[in-house]
Amino acid sequence: MAVARTRCVCLVGVTGHVVDVEADVGSGMAGMHLIGMLDTALSEARDRVRSAMVNSRCPWPDARITVSLFPASLPKRGSTFDLAIAVALLAAAGFVPGERVAEPFFLGELGLDGSLRPVRGVLPAVLAAVAVGARTIVVPARNAAEASLVPEVTVVPVTTLGELVEWLRCDGGAVPPAGASPPPCGAAGPDDRGSAEAVPDLGDVAGQPFARRALEVCAAGGHNLWMLGPPGTGKTMLAERLPTLLPRLDRDQALEVTAIHSVAGTLPVDRPLLERPPFVSPHHTATIAAVVGGGSGVIRPGAVSLAHPSVSRGTLDR
Repeated sequence: MAVARTRCVCLVGVTGHVVDVEADVGSGMAGMHLIGMLDTALSEARDRVRSAMVNSRCPWPDARITVSLFPASLPKRGSTFDLAIAVALLAAAGFVPGERVAEPFFLGELGLDGSLRPVRGVLPAVLAAVAVGARTIVVPARNAAEASLVPEVTVVPVTTLGELVEWLRCDGGAVPPAGASPPPCGAAGPDDRGSAEAVPDLGDVAGQPFARRALEVCAAGGHNLWMLGPPGTGKTMLAERLPTLLPRLDRDQALEVTAIHSVAGTLPVDRPLLERPPFVSPHHTATIAAVVGGGSGVIRPGAVSLAHPSVSRGTLDR
């Protein structure tokens, strides 16, 4: 029995913070204790991890188990830590080599059957891990394409805990393939906002010469635009077509936009990298928190953040 360590990432807003996950399996009354300023979802990880390990035919230690998430002063939320907790526990129990889990980062939520489920915010989490020198990231298979957007890091896609344990116990084992990488920013590919019919185009607008000219000047110079007028004059119709005049996002902008939408849970499943400027149309009854972001306990991006750096349509009918 010993102490084992691995690493994960905690998201605060859209910023990732590295968290060290330590597991101690020692003498004492049998039970599992999680410490480190946790929320309810993370406190419930003990039950998910235990069921996942048992159903993956991994031994559950009949001992006192203490799992610490450092730094303790950083609030930690969500189920992203499930996989890191399970791996640290398996290493502390001697079921997998401790040196194999010390360097990689582990992200993912565990199902009771041992399956690994996708989580939000993988891209900003991987960016934070790479910033501190990470070379290997283990993520759910459905998050692999998103994680692979970050260069100079080896992405290990995993579908089950048993599959991961087999890889960790295999000395020098080959890393499972990460699947097809998304096309580079600016390359030809399917539109990241849907089919061509779903993307409004300024060429569909008949008339409105002055409004069309205003949109073109706004797009060319990167200016703000205020459209004022009575209902039915075409303000929303024109605003929806402004993104089609804007150039594709460069690499840094695309990663920033994708990270925001990843945290918000609005990232398209079939398009991990958003290359076109986003468009958001909040309802006129939207609250301040819905527009600018916020929330109680968990900070969520608002319409302004989701539209960055493109268009958030808010009109005033007079």
